[in-house]
Amino acid sequence: MNYQEYEKAVSELNRYAYHYYVLDNPIATDEEYDKLYHDVIAYEAANSHAIIPASPTQRVGDVVSDGFAKAKHLSRMWSLEDVFDAEELQAWLTKTYKLDSNVTFYCEPKFDGASLNLIYENGVLTQGITRGDGSEGELITQNVKTIRTIPLVIEHKERLEIRGEVVLYKEEFERINKERLEAGEPLFANPRNAAAGSLRQLDSSITASRNLVFLPYGVGENTLEHKLLSEKMEYIYSLGFRAPPQRAKCQGFEEIQAFYEQMKSEREKYAMMLDGMVIKVDQIAAQIDMGYTVKNPRFSCAYKFPAIEKVTRVKEIILQVGRTGAVTPVAIVEPTDIEGVIVERATLHNFDEIERKDIRIGDSVIILRSGDVIPKIIKVLQERRSGDEVAVVRPTHCPVCDSELLDEGVLLKCQNLTCDARVVNSIIYFASKPCLNIDGLGDKIVEALYNAHLVRSVKDLFSLTLEELLALEGFKEKKSQKLLDAIEKAKGCEYHRFINSLGIEHIGEVASKTLACEFGAGFIDATKEQITACEGFGQEMAESLLEFVRVNRETILELEAILMPKAPAQRVEAKENPFKGKSVVLTGSMSQSRDTIKEMLESLGAKVVGSVSKKSDFVIYGEDAGSKLDKAQALGVACIDEATMRSMIEGV
Repeated sequence: MNYQEYEKAVSELNRYAYHYYVLDNPIATDEEYDKLYHDVIAYEAANSHAIIPASPTQRVGDVVSDGFAKAKHLSRMWSLEDVFDAEELQAWLTKTYKLDSNVTFYCEPKFDGASLNLIYENGVLTQGITRGDGSEGELITQNVKTIRTIPLVIEHKERLEIRGEVVLYKEEFERINKERLEAGEPLFANPRNAAAGSLRQLDSSITASRNLVFLPYGVGENTLEHKLLSEKMEYIYSLGFRAPPQRAKCQGFEEIQAFYEQMKSEREKYAMMLDGMVIKVDQIAAQIDMGYTVKNPRFSCAYKFPAIEKVTRVKEIILQVGRTGAVTPVAIVEPTDIEGVIVERATLHNFDEIERKDIRIGDSVIILRSGDVIPKIIKVLQERRSGDEVAVVRPTHCPVCDSELLDEGVLLKCQNLTCDARVVNSIIYFASKPCLNIDGLGDKIVEALYNAHLVRSVKDLFSLTLEELLALEGFKEKKSQKLLDAIEKAKGCEYHRFINSLGIEHIGEVASKTLACEFGAGFIDATKEQITACEGFGQEMAESLLEFVRVNRETILELEAILMPKAPAQRVEAKENPFKGKSVVLTGSMSQSRDTIKEMLESLGAKVVGSVSKKSDFVIYGEDAGSKLDKAQALGVACIDEATMRSMIEGV
């Protein structure tokens, strides 16, 4: 086989795969495919310098990673606002029409899987990144290349970011769970968990062995010139991606609702799991104009399918003790399959609810699950009682440490600060993302450290040694050192994270930022009057903070000495400059990250927003600027490049 024959063979194999995996319409037998595939392998073995990036051999998962690096998305991946019924849909449409009354809508299924972002450079797949926090995710390119419905090479040569959902078809999910059962391995709870778990395997051969499917639902950074989202998505499908089984362009409420009802009635026929329908404004210029809230795009929403109700039986009621000492009852129910999720627990909130609903052990009950919400008991089927049901007794002692509980009516609390459950949950919270964000210090690790008597309080984390960790089962040197490095990295954190990590009841992330900004390290000496004068603070929050400081002042000071958190920056009025008080939009690639430039402009008193409108004062653009720049020019907004921006700042 010469190079021209090899090139033709690769093209033919990719054509076979496209028809088989994307179109579900095979045009070659397995024997024909295998023979040609082995011819390609033989050629590449003798000519390793000439392997084509699009060759199907590049999909073989044979890499084992130590872990996944982090990677930033070129543009943010947003979550969607949820609507749950026709009334909420109408309210969302009314709100949308106020922004632009001349729009139509593009509707498609909302797949229940794992979100993935693909980046193509010069037509070649260069990065596959999990959604993560929307700005940054895990770099899993090697695993992504094993997914047959993701082209390794596309015809489009300009940089392009394609977003979609990775799903497992129901049949594939059943096959994987059957294999795991035979191997004595724990089963996946549902196809979504299986898809996410398969996508993040350190051994890419495991990912390759599972028939994951990628279904695109949108684009991020791009230079495409389509005026309608529906046209843009058709172009994406034409590049070799799998189209959704149904999609529609709708004029308004009646057509959207009709398409939703059709999809809802046919949801069981779909090969993959659905949990609703996504509605997006079709006009891209209108999308840009509408922009985003802090959390969601204003031009799109998820119209969720109705919550699912099932009948099951209460086997027992257990008690959970949180970091604040609150004791919460949880119902353990007979395992019940609700839309592919095996439900074994239901929330009960508190004992007043148990008494109000007269829930007894042994009762047949109706449980409701909606999306990712924890299932709850909505009704007891008292007519099914046999007389053997057992009433639930309100506890008087902590189920963990056996100390007497404080009964505040609705709330039961363990007052013992050394209670194992309180201590463990406090440490878990201390290390969590909104607090010190100690990577690798999850629930299981904290429990292992606590049970080994290495960590009995958060302060003990900072005296751990490599020798102590290596003595624990499952702790190898690399893992142990990474954990120690992550703990050390927590030092010098932002002051609001330090306050939040203390786990003060009623004081969350927003309140912690307010305290840090208003008082800094002096928050422990703030008076009740000073605290209640802060925005968002009431009597209960102030009293909770004062009581916590009274009891734990010494611990707070010791932790502060260990962590040395950064003092909050003083609020400084920006001096006069061309950007002070101006609305600024950033677009394109620049010499620094957009976040860095955003912080710089905000320090100058600018308001940096995500979308262009007539109210925008400046659009600052870099390389590969896309539709935002076009929109700004059409609206007559002042457009300047990065160099001009910097010269304007330097000229002040």
